[in-house]
Order: sequence, then C-alpha cells, then structure tokens
Amino acid sequence: MAAERRARRLLSTSSFWLCCLLLLERRASGAAAARSGSPPQSPGSSIRTFTPFYFLVEPVDTLSIRGSSGILNCSAYSEPSPKIEWKKDGTFLNLVSDDRRQLLPDGSLFISNVVHSKHNKPDEGYYQCVATVESLGTIVSRTAKLTVAGLPRFSSQPEPSSVYVGNSAILNCEVNADLVPFVRWEHNRQPLLLDDRLNKLPSGTLVISNATEGDGGLYRCIVESGGPPKYSDEVELKVLPDPDVTSNLVFLKQPSSLVRVIGQSAVLPCVASGLPTPTIRWMKNEEALDTESSERLVLLAGGSLEISDVTEDDAGTYFCIADNGNETIEAQAELTVQAQPEFLKQPTNIYAHESMDIVFECEVTGKPTPTVKWVKNGDMVIPSDYFKIVKEHNLQVLGLVKSDEGFYQCIAENDVGNAQAGAQLIILEHDVAIPTLPPTSLTSATTDHLAPATTGPLPSAPRDVVASLVSTRFIKLTWRTPASDPHGDNVTYSVFYTKEGIARERVENTSRPGEMQVTIQNLMPATVYIFRVMAQNKHGSGESSAPLRVETQPEVQLPGPAPNIRAYATSPTSITVTWETPLSGNGEIQNYKLYYMEKGTDKEQDVDVSSHSHTINGLKKYTEYSFRVVAYNKHGPGVSTQDVAVRTFSDVPSAAPQNLSLEVRNSKSIVIHWQPPPLATQNGQITGYKVRYRKASRKSDVTETLVTGTQLSQLIEGLDRGTEYNFRVAALTINGTGPATDWLSAETFESDLDETRVPEVPSSLHVRPLVTSIVVSWTPPENQNIVVRGYAIGYGIGSPHAQTIKVDYKQRYYTIENLDPSSHYVITLKAFNNVGEGIPLYESAVTRPHTDTSEVDLFVINAPYTPVPDPTPMMPPVGVQASILSHDTIRITWADNSLPKHQKITDSRYYTVRWKTNIPANTKYKNANATTLSYLVTGLKPNTLYEFSVMVTKGRRSSTWSMTAHGTTFELVPTSPPKDVTVVSKEGKPRTIIVNWQPPSEANGKITGYIIYYSTDVNAEIHDWVIEPVVGNRLTHQIQELTLDTPYYFKIQARNSKGMGPMSEAVQFRTPKADSSDKMANDQASGSAGKGSRLPDLGSDYKPPMSGSNSPHGSPTSPLDSNMLLVIIVSVGVITIVVVVIIAVFCTRRTTSHQKKKRAACKSVNGSHKYKGNSKDVKPPDLWIHHERLELKPIDKSPDPNPIMTDTPIPRNSQDITPVDNSMDSNIHQRRNSYRESVRNTPSTDTMPASSSQTCCTDHQDPEGATSSSYLASSQEEDSGQSLPTAHVRPSHPLKSFAVPAIPPPGPPTYDPALPSTPLLSQQALNHHIHSVKTASIGTLGRSRPPMPVVVPSAPEVQETTRMLEDSESSYEPDELTKEMAHLEGLMKDLNAITTA
Repeated sequence: MAAERRARRLLSTSSFWLCCLLLLERRASGAAAARSGSPPQSPGSSIRTFTPFYFLVEPVDTLSIRGSSGILNCSAYSEPSPKIEWKKDGTFLNLVSDDRRQLLPDGSLFISNVVHSKHNKPDEGYYQCVATVESLGTIVSRTAKLTVAGLPRFSSQPEPSSVYVGNSAILNCEVNADLVPFVRWEHNRQPLLLDDRLNKLPSGTLVISNATEGDGGLYRCIVESGGPPKYSDEVELKVLPDPDVTSNLVFLKQPSSLVRVIGQSAVLPCVASGLPTPTIRWMKNEEALDTESSERLVLLAGGSLEISDVTEDDAGTYFCIADNGNETIEAQAELTVQAQPEFLKQPTNIYAHESMDIVFECEVTGKPTPTVKWVKNGDMVIPSDYFKIVKEHNLQVLGLVKSDEGFYQCIAENDVGNAQAGAQLIILEHDVAIPTLPPTSLTSATTDHLAPATTGPLPSAPRDVVASLVSTRFIKLTWRTPASDPHGDNVTYSVFYTKEGIARERVENTSRPGEMQVTIQNLMPATVYIFRVMAQNKHGSGESSAPLRVETQPEVQLPGPAPNIRAYATSPTSITVTWETPLSGNGEIQNYKLYYMEKGTDKEQDVDVSSHSHTINGLKKYTEYSFRVVAYNKHGPGVSTQDVAVRTFSDVPSAAPQNLSLEVRNSKSIVIHWQPPPLATQNGQITGYKVRYRKASRKSDVTETLVTGTQLSQLIEGLDRGTEYNFRVAALTINGTGPATDWLSAETFESDLDETRVPEVPSSLHVRPLVTSIVVSWTPPENQNIVVRGYAIGYGIGSPHAQTIKVDYKQRYYTIENLDPSSHYVITLKAFNNVGEGIPLYESAVTRPHTDTSEVDLFVINAPYTPVPDPTPMMPPVGVQASILSHDTIRITWADNSLPKHQKITDSRYYTVRWKTNIPANTKYKNANATTLSYLVTGLKPNTLYEFSVMVTKGRRSSTWSMTAHGTTFELVPTSPPKDVTVVSKEGKPRTIIVNWQPPSEANGKITGYIIYYSTDVNAEIHDWVIEPVVGNRLTHQIQELTLDTPYYFKIQARNSKGMGPMSEAVQFRTPKADSSDKMANDQASGSAGKGSRLPDLGSDYKPPMSGSNSPHGSPTSPLDSNMLLVIIVSVGVITIVVVVIIAVFCTRRTTSHQKKKRAACKSVNGSHKYKGNSKDVKPPDLWIHHERLELKPIDKSPDPNPIMTDTPIPRNSQDITPVDNSMDSNIHQRRNSYRESVRNTPSTDTMPASSSQTCCTDHQDPEGATSSSYLASSQEEDSGQSLPTAHVRPSHPLKSFAVPAIPPPGPPTYDPALPSTPLLSQQALNHHIHSVKTASIGTLGRSRPPMPVVVPSAPEVQETTRMLEDSESSYEPDELTKEMAHLEGLMKDLNAITTA
C-alpha cells in the first residue's frame, strides 16, 4: 500500500509538472507569435513561418602535410539544431567506423593523420558539408578542396655562380608549387634572413641585389614539409671586385604571365645584370608605374614588382625595363585577374499554393563567368517540363505540389571557387491566404487573388466549360457564370490543367473580374490535357467544375531540324557542310536547302542540295561564314538547324605592304617604314614581314631580314658609307610570303653629319633668265658638318611662295620651266634636312620678252650626277580645311584629286602637313607626315591663328604646297598673372593711389577685364580682400579714400571669356602722411562745398582737375557753365573746320612757280632723290632682295609717358579733311562727357605750341604704281581716354608684306618740329618722291585732345595713287600756312581764357 501511495504521489507530481510545462509552452508560443507580429491562429488556419537555416562557417580550400592532422571547418544554425554530415567527391562519408576522421561537436571534420602516397590518396579531394533538419529540409555548403603536399622534388637546383660587387645574382631552387611555403635558404649552413636586398621569389628562387663581399659563400635551400628536411645541392657564390669595364645588359630572371584572384598578391620577377649596374623600372600598358608613392606596388630586391591586394584594374601587360646608361632591354608579362563567384541577387523565401508557378531568382558575377546549378534539399535539380532554368540562372517550378516544399540553393562555380545561396519554399493550404504582397518571384499566372479571405458564401462551380478553340500548341476555354452568382461581376476564375496521367497540376488565372475565357499556351501537340475551372469571390475559392478532357491537334508533318550539322574549311575559298536525316521521320525528305552568310553582313544566300553534304566554293579567304540547313518534304520546309560558323583557311597575302619609305639615319644605317597590306588582301593573320635589300651596283647579292609580329619598321645597320641600296618588303602569313613592294632606293651618307639643327644658308645663288624659263644654280652651305637632304626652290611672280620644287642634295642646278615671258619672278633657295628648312636665300629675275632672239642656253654644268625632278609633278591636295577642336588641337582634312572618286589610298603615297603662326614673325614651319586624308595637329597655343598647307609625295614625285587653310585655336583662361604691377600716390591727393600694370604674358585670349584685390593684411583670406573691378583692357585704375600712413597690399587678376587667370604677387604700398599744405587744401575744398554737402558723384574713374583747370573757388561747375562750355566747343570746332577748308582751297590755287620753289626746297632737304630720266621708266623696287637691310629712320620719342598725347598731322587738302569733318561732328557731344577724363591726362603746364615746321612735296607720276607714302589724318572715337593711336594699313601692292607701319611718337607738351617723311627702304636707285606732311599741335590750356588715329605709310591702290598725284599739283607755301596757324593759335588762346574764367 505504501508503495502504491508513493506511486500515486509520484504520478500526481508528474502530472502537475507536465501541466506546468504545457502552460509554459503555450505562453511561450503566444509570446513568439506576438513578437513575430501575427496573432496566434487556430490550427486549421495557422501559417507556418520561414525557419532560419544557414551556415555560420563553410569549409575553405586547405593545404595539408602528409602525416599531420587537418581540419575542415563547418557550422550551421537552425532551431532545432541541424544534423551535420560530410561528402567527399559527392559521396557521404561514414564517420562512425572511421578511426582517422571524426566529426567535431560544431560540425567540423577533423583528420588526425593525413594519408598520402603515390598510389593511395584517400584524403585528397573535394569536401562538402551537409546540414539536415528533420521535417524542414537540407542545405549543402560550398565545396572545398583538400590538397596534400607531395614529396619534395627539386625541378631546378642552385648552381655555382659569381657576381660583381653592386650587381645582382639569383640562385634557383624550384620545387612543386604546394611546397613553396616550406622552402628556406641557408648561407654557410646558417639560416638566411631575408631583407630589402635578399628576397625569395614565389618559385623559391633567391635574389641577391647590390651584392657585397659578405654575400660570398656557400648556399643551399631546404624543404621542410613535415617529414625529414630535404636539402638541395650546396653551391658557392663568388663576389668579384668591380672591374671598371662595361658588360652587356642581360636578364637573369624575366617576368612570366601570371593569373591571380582578386585580393591575392602577385609578384612579377625581374632581375638584370650588367656593368654599369642597371636600374629597373616598370610600365603597365605603356604608362609608367610609380612604385615609390603607391602603397600596393612595391619594388623588391633586384627589381621584381609585388602587387598586393590585386584588383581587376591591375590586369594588363607589364613591362620590365632595365637601363644602365649604355643600353636598355625590356621584357613583358601578362597579369590576368580572376574573381570568385559573387551573388548580385540571392534567392528569396516564397509562400505559394499548390498548382502555382514560381521563380527563384539568382544573379551571379565572377571571372571567368560562373556556371549555376540548383539544389533542392541537398539533391541536384534536373531540368524537366516542370523544373526549368530561365534567364540563364533562375529556377522556374511549374504546377507546384506539396512535395516541392523545402530549401532551394543556387550554387555558382567557376575555376576560382564556388559559392551558394538558398531560400525556403512553403506551400500553404488553399484556404490560407498568402500573408504578404505577392513576391516578385511569383509568375504572372499566379499572382492574382492573394487577398486574405473573409467568411461568407462561396461561389458554386462554373457552368458549361468547353474548349472553343483547339490547336496544336494552345487551347481556348470558355464557360458560364456559377449558378450562385448569375451576374459574376466580382468573380474571378482559375483554370487548373495537367497532362493526363500526371499528378502535377498547373493554374492559369483570368486577367480581370468577370472574364469567362482563357487561352492556355505552350502545350504539346497530340497530347491529352485535363482542365477544370474554379471561381473565387471575396470570401475565397468555390467549387471546381467537372474535369474536361481535351486533346491538342497533331502537328503538321514537317521535318525536324537536321541533326549533327558540321562545317569545316577545305581550302582558303571553300567550305564543306555535312548533316544527317532529321530524326522525326515526318514523311519522306525531298531535298535540303543550305543557307550561308558572311559574318558581319545581312545578305543570306542559299543553295538546293539533295544529299547530306555540300561544298561551297568561291568564298573569301580567311573569312568567317555561318551555315544552317532546312529540310523539305511534301508539306514544305521544316525546322531550321542552329547556325554553325566556320572560317575559311588563310592564304598568302595577295597585295604588298603599303607606304614604303626610307630614312637614312647615318653613314651606316637606314630605317625602313611601311604599312600593312589592305585588310581585304591580307588573307590571314600577318605574322611578320620579310625585308630584302641589296646594293644598287650588285643587284644579284640580296640580303634578307625577317621582322616578326606586327612591327612596321626595321633598322638596317652595317651598311657601307656613301652607297646606294635598294629595299623591298613583303608580308607573311602562316601560309607563306605575299607579293613584295617595288624596289625603293636610298643612299647612306658619306660621313656622319650633324642633324640636330637645320642647314645653314646656301653659300651662293645665281639665276639666268630665258624667255619661258630660268636656270638656277647654287653652291651648298659653307658649313659642311650639317646634314643636307635636299634643296627647296620657291618661285613666283612677285612672291617666291607660289610654287615650290624639292631637288636632291647632290643637285647644283635646276631649270624652272613654263614661265611667263617678260615677268618679274622672285626666287628663293633653302637647304633642308629632317629637322626643317634652313635660312632662305633670295634672288629675282625678269624673263626675256618673246621678241628676244638672243636666247641661247650656254649654261652647262658637267656634273656626273644631275637628276631632274619628274617633269609631271603631282597635283597638290585640295579642299584643305582646319577644324578647331580645342585650345591646342586642330584637325586638318583635305582631298586628293589624283585619287579615285572614293578617295581610297592604295599606293605608297604620303602627305606632309606643315603649319606655323605669324607671331612671332620669324616662326618656323613645323611638319608632320600622314598616310590618310586627315591629321590631328596638337600642342598648339591657345587663341592663336595658324596657317596650314599640305603636299603629297609618291616616290620621287612631290606636289607643290596646297592652298593654305587658317584656324584660330579656342581661348583658354589666362595662365599667367598681370605683370609689372606698380602703385603710386596721386599728386595732391594722399588718400588716392593709382595702380598701373601690364597685360599677362600668356593672356590666351582677349582680356575683358581685371580685378584688383587690396588689403591691409597680406595674410588675410582672399575673400576678405576689397575688390575693385576694371572693365575692358585698361591698364591703370584709381582707388580713393584710403587711410593715410597705412601699408596696403595689391594683387591683380586678369580675365577673358574663359574665366579668371592666376593672381599676381602681392605689391606693398604705404600711403603718405598728410602734410599741412594738403590738409589746408582739403579744408578749403570742404569748406567751399558747404556744411553737410558733398561733391557730385562723378564715378569711380573721376579724377579732379589739376592746377590749370580748377575753378577759382574750388566749387563744381554750374549747369550754366557746362552749357556755355558746350557752345564754345562746338563753335570753335566749326570755326576750325572752316579755316582749314579755306586754307586747303587757297593752297590749291597756288601757281606752278610756288611748286617749283617747293621742289627746290625739297631737293635741298632730301638729297637722296637723285634720279635721272623720266620717272615712269622707273620700276618698283625689288623689296624681296636684301629685305633684311630694311630699316626705319629713327623717330624722336617724347619723354612724356602718356600714350594719349600725340601730334596730329594737318590734312593737306579738302579731300583729306573729309573724314576728319565727319568724325568731328559725331564726336562733339562726346568731348564734353570726356572732358574730366581728358584733364587728368594733361601735364600741368601753360606753355602754348608756338612753332611750326616746314616740309616739301614733290610731283610724281608713275603709271605703273609707285610706292608713294603719305600720312592721312582721320579721327576715331575716344575710348575712355585710354586708346592708343591706331595704325590702319591698306595692303594692295605685291610687296605689301614689307610695308613697316610707322607709328608717330607721343607728343610732348611743347610743339615739336614736323615729323620728317621716312622712306620705307634705304637703298640706292629708288625713284620715290616722298610726300611730307605738315603737322601742328592744337593745344588747349588744361585739357588734352582725343587721340587722332594715324594711317601709316603703305602701298596705295592704283586709284588712290592717281588721286594723290593729282593732289600734289596744288600745294601751299610754308610761310602762308605758318601765318594761318598763328591765327588759329590766337583763337585758341581766347578760348582758353573763356574756359578758365
């Protein structure tokens, strides 16, 4: 009984604790539901949640040593805890009975003793961790490779060697790659410590750089891989003293191509030896590598390059360049960077109902491109009708069934590694709504009607389900609304269908409520399908209709695709295609149609074939074609095969290389340049070129040189001095040698001359004119040490640039043909070499008239070699255009009329482009060669006008230079600051300073303004400085109201249309202390203005009048005074014009006796006019001859720095005064506004101009147009009082380029004698009568006149010359003009007296 009571007590206690546990469990589940955000649901409607199930640690590739232990880590997370198993090479391991391998508690695999032998390798292989949770599913980890290090074997051992002090040495010790980490070195049986000089390469090789005597001794390498150490041979390294002699530069170790994974380190070995000791530098893809400042690039001992943490950008070709000052060698290697698979998009968990279609998305990247496979619960997914791989990587599951639940994993794999990502699929009951919005992984057929259902009546089954349309691949179903809902407006429908005999059902939903038809597509022909339709309303799904059995139509018996189609090339122009009979056997095959097409074109051709093979001939060589086959039976064409592509065989090139040219380097070498044959004629991959050359005197003795790869030039050395050689080039493919070019000749120099500069001027030039030709002869430059490659002869009527002919450097004479009789030609001769053209030598000649019968050409030179250029020179290029691309780049394009219409270059011609700018005037031409019809000229200056011309050369024939094209480069922001910045105090105004400067030397465009910064603190931030903008190109500015006795700092910045330039250096200026006189003057001025009043605002550019122009009381001028001043100015202007016109009319009526007196006076002044005979017999001067002696007579310059004060020439007659009259009327209103501006530029002096000058004029008539000169006075609007005199040049004469503008000097405050007329050329026998100009200064007291633009001497037009000659007939006497000027001065004194009053 006692035992029974104890049993009952124990049972009751157990029941109590069991109830407590159940209560706690229920509370825990309720709390979990609350935490998950969903309330506890009834068992019939509960929604299972996704269970976290993933790997915490996955195994990685491991290297193990034989006989040691190894571990492969793995750990997975799940609730409940998962069961861990291991697979090796795809097979589960039985770890229960394995005494060497055991499973650790966290799931890792431990191997206690790794076994590895030649014939037994049980532990090496691929391992995979498998985690399983019962009733949930299975996931698998990535695969990891276990590698066991093999027995040490030396593939190369160190050898005895010697090294000079300071040089590099290597000792090889190469073992199997997996044992490299176990290699170490010993020096004299002691462990060798590695440092910056001593380095071990990844292969195990030891590099010793900058060898010292202490490096000598015995070396050996040791491999310690767990077993007994294995030693290499012990060798001696001898360190030799520096021999003070040079030795050839050689590579001891060259870089080799390498493949690395992102994140690994890469070492490119490179060790060189030679005397002097070489330095190593690296380049990548032709860009220098900076190993000093880079953190990832390190230069190891000897020069090897180590790249740590490799990225994709590190891939490329690396060049190791060794240079010791005497020679340079280089080696290259390719670094390929690979990347392990990475997921761009991982699969996501999916809720679904049965019969739905779903898609697991998976997007991966990697290099090489990874392959993707899918695993469901640890088993491989095999593609079928219901499991399909779509969009390359995504998994589509059609017609879900309950057994499809579980974990799906996307496994990506490439050569570098593999990765996995998974998701869970949960299939809910049909009465349980999917709890979230439709995931993107649901297909369009199953994404509707997922709203949670509410309680209420469900619809009955749809009525009268029929197949209204049955085809081979689709069926259209229609039905009527359910009886429970006759209207059916808010009812949707789902059509479930499956193949007969298949349990997996699929679903297709209608697209909108109330729609009662659907088309099921992608069906199989002649197949029975079972259909049923179910209606849904807002409460859920209703009853299903009765199953409908429908069979699709059989497909038309057309042939299927022909299997095993193959295509292979049989020759360079033919391809054979074979195939087999289609397997479907849909009736007898009548014939086949073979389609083929050249790759890159869209024109497909076809041929009918009755057999199973066909050979197509007449194809292009080494060209890829695609082929496909279509079988025909009595019903028509069948299904086409897939395209197969194949390339025809290569062949020898069918054309020679293009654009062969020779360049003589020195007396023993010639460089050959060429271009590949046209692409269509290469017939394969060009593998090299064959260069043949011979002496011109021994044509049977031919030397041959092979140029491999794509090199397009070759240096031929070891030639004889002063010997002519012939060269030709042929292209090679793997099939043989193509046709060669024509022989091209060049002659080596007699001696090695200097070609670092242009040749000097030829020592002499002689011309002999005939009727239609001129014989030109010359002698070479006196300096024979500079290379002369030829001579350029330019000639033309009046200009030597019309035609240019180039002749050989041996030639000493040339006959210029096809000239015009009785014409004046200017001829220039220049020697040239590869650097450019030298200084020209000029000569002129007049061809004889047709009536001259004395033309006998006795000019004969007995020269052994006098080649004459081809009498039919090539036509120059036309249509030269300059397209401006940027501030320093212009593209030149042209056309060549000697080419066919399509402008395709097929011969060896090339083009020479030359360009220059005229600023400075002595700029030399730059040249460049091109083999196409365009050239990109770079390195130009911004905002600069350039001229371009082009010539074409083919063999020994060249054209003349084309018409020039011009282009101005775009502007650029100024690249230099304003210069010569000075600051001065304004006299009498200590608070006002004047800042002066000069434009920047590199303005790079038109200066549109300046900004002046000033501050009292030079170290202040620039935004704290005061800014004064200056608009336009003015070079001076006034700043007022500064603090006295204070240091200021000034900076100036220029701007143009492109932006602001740099600032100038800060300039310091201390304002002066105010003295008593200044203070008194300021007090008087302020007192006269009245208390509380201020002077009117005259603008920032206002400058107070100086001592001659202040009003008596210092007060501003009243409006009445301003009006009276305007009336006075207008009156004086009109009076001045009338007086000048009267004087001009008076002068025109002077007698010829006065003119004779004037001529006599002129002859007494200008004694250089000593001409005899009639003036019309005098020809214009040949300004091309000795033009370098051209000079201007000195003109006295005024010490006054003000550029506005100029002496204005007085017009000579009424014709010359017309422009003055017009401009004066238009400027009268402006002079009043610029009055104050003019005053500040006037020196404070009351001196009146009191003297005039005498000059003379001379009659001159020259019907051929003489170069008479005159000063023509005109007027121009004043530009803020700052404009310089403008020189207007009217070029008309052929020699206009030698008309040098003579700008009159600034005038002093006192009147200077008239400017003497300056002849343009000082040379004898020039019959030029120079027209002098009378000048006078019309001064005003206290203000200056606006500048009068000056027309400088130039060669006038013919009509203008005639008018000037007519004007010279009527002149005036100097003494009479002096009287009139004295009268004008009296009037001006009265005007000054009025204005000062």
